[in-house]
Amino acid sequence: MILSATQWAAIVCVIGMSLGQVLFKVSAVSLNESGSIFAPRTFLILSGTFVVYVLVSVGWVWVLRKAQLGEVFPFYSLAYILVPLASYHLFDERFSNGYLLGVALIIGGLLLCGRG
Repeated sequence: MILSATQWAAIVCVIGMSLGQVLFKVSAVSLNESGSIFAPRTFLILSGTFVVYVLVSVGWVWVLRKAQLGEVFPFYSLAYILVPLASYHLFDERFSNGYLLGVALIIGGLLLCGRG
C-alpha cells in the first residue's frame, strides 16, 4: 500500500496531535509539582502544547482540503496507539490485556480501511 502525500500529511498531523496529548500530560505533571499554571516551566510547556495544537489544526485543515474525510480519518485512530506507547515509555503507565487487544483490533481495522 503506497500512501499519497495527503495521507502522509494526515499521519504527520496525528503524530502532532499525539505529541500534544503527551505534552498536556507533561504540563499536568509540571502543574502538580509547581502548584501554579503560571510557574515558568509549566507555562512554557503548556504554551508549547497550544502551539503544537494550532499547527496540527492548520495542517489538518490543509489535509481536509485535499482529501475526503472518510479517506484520512481512519489515520486518526493511530493516536490510540501512539499516545499509550508514549505514556508507557515516558510515564511508566501500564495497560491491561484488553487494551492491548483493542490496539490490535485498531491496527487490523486500519489495514482493512487501507485495502478498501
